[in-house]
Amino acid sequence: MILTQPVFRRSAARSGLAQRARRIAAAWTATLFILLAALAAPGGAALSQEVDPALRELVNALAKGSFSDTEKQVGRLAETGDPLVVKALEALSEGDLYVRKSDALVVVGKRSGGAYALTDPLTGADLGALSGSALDKIRVNNRLRRSIRAALGGLTLRAPDPVIRAQAAEAIFKARDADAIPALEAAIAAETDPSVATLMREARAAAILGSDRPLDDRLAAIETLAGRGDRDALSLLTAVTNGTQAELHEAAGAAIASIQKLQAAWDTARNIWFGLSLGSVLLLAAIGLAITFGVMGVINMAHGEMVMLGAYTTFVIQNVFRTLAPELFDYSLLVALPAAFLVAGLVGVGIERGIIRFLHNRPLETLLATWGVSLILQQAVRSLFGPTNQEVGNPAFMSGAFEIGQLTITYNRLWILVFALVVFASLLIAMKFTRFGLNVRAVTQNRRMAASMGIRTPWVDALTFGLGSGIAGIAGVALSQIDNVSPNLGQSYIIDSFMVVVFGGVGNLWGTLLGAMTLGIANKFLEPFAGAVLAKILVLVFIILFIQKRPRGLFAQKGRAVEA
Repeated sequence: MILTQPVFRRSAARSGLAQRARRIAAAWTATLFILLAALAAPGGAALSQEVDPALRELVNALAKGSFSDTEKQVGRLAETGDPLVVKALEALSEGDLYVRKSDALVVVGKRSGGAYALTDPLTGADLGALSGSALDKIRVNNRLRRSIRAALGGLTLRAPDPVIRAQAAEAIFKARDADAIPALEAAIAAETDPSVATLMREARAAAILGSDRPLDDRLAAIETLAGRGDRDALSLLTAVTNGTQAELHEAAGAAIASIQKLQAAWDTARNIWFGLSLGSVLLLAAIGLAITFGVMGVINMAHGEMVMLGAYTTFVIQNVFRTLAPELFDYSLLVALPAAFLVAGLVGVGIERGIIRFLHNRPLETLLATWGVSLILQQAVRSLFGPTNQEVGNPAFMSGAFEIGQLTITYNRLWILVFALVVFASLLIAMKFTRFGLNVRAVTQNRRMAASMGIRTPWVDALTFGLGSGIAGIAGVALSQIDNVSPNLGQSYIIDSFMVVVFGGVGNLWGTLLGAMTLGIANKFLEPFAGAVLAKILVLVFIILFIQKRPRGLFAQKGRAVEA
């Protein structure tokens, strides 16, 4: 008895737990069955979403009375400020709102074959399908459509999301809809975001210019648009100058003059930014050439192909990431940078050891030899990857743009400018504060004296050529983010790179930086007047004239060898 009593208690407890579990399971099963049945029934999805009965009553009242009564009802719906009524008003404006005769429920109807597919005007839930004879259409006229448009504008102007409110204000600005002025004034009074409120005031000003408001209101609108100061405001004010009222004509003319001055300032800033962007690209392409040209005096016509190799290295690495680890694609450039440096650098060392070291002090033969190497590399890339452009993607942090006033700055151009300055600073530190940099400067200034002091000038030449080629390779990584990756990529920059090096001073890094930025900005200021091709020709003519005056460029190298 002592042994069997605990066993009996445990079995009784287990039986009670099992019964309780069965009751809970049965309750959940019944609840789930009821929910599924409600969703499967016509209108069940609508019932599963809670809607304020007063709001549904307002929507159902759209079917009652005349056009004037419907217009008043539209106003009442707009006054609720509930975003759910947007669907109903849009359907009413498009003529898709109907009344179901069986229960006087207002529904959205879309013709589907011989019947109408019905949805709830508030929730968008499926309400089944009915024939046209079971429905009455709610009719609208042009006046009612204007009222609906104004109501919709007011609703989106009161949306919880500030982005939606800003988009609504911009839409009204472009439409210049005078009917939206009351909704704008109400929205401005309630707006808490200063930037959105500014957009709303500008939209109101544009609408007032297209209305018959008093003269003082339109003069104030002109002042508001003058403060906006962009090309859209300029076009609106230009239309005002065609009017007959002298006061408006004078105020609009003064506003246009101020906007044009502001636009000229922003155009200058835009050209400077585009020039710096182009200059950063030229700096990356030319900085490696400045080193090899300055140290060895070699005119390397294959330098552009080092840039191309860096771009194709980026393409290969991105394909590996897309295949093996697509979730890590944003990190592909961090792998491509050292890989491109090694690939282009090793090819550069190979060219120097295999060809250039046998052609010292023979510049014409060096030029022809490196030109032949460039053709070989181009054809090799065509054979491996094909002659067409290859797709290289931008990581997330280099995608998109942001605005400063009326200046749009893309992230990829900004990152390339920062990257070019980092490469320049790193190379400058390496040349100034490392033993290798000291050897390079010694060989640049006086090769024979450096050799007599124990510096192995052949290896300095090889490593310098490899360094210059490696920097060209990482320039290719940057260029792949803004230009087409093709076998001819390097040819687009080789001439500009030589112009930068000669203009800045052969072998001088500061001269290369200043030359790249100067030529980049000069190109962008000349292009609007002369076109892209003629602008390059004018820059080339300027450099030729400049070299006649200063043969050694802006910053001439000093030393016995270079002065000989």
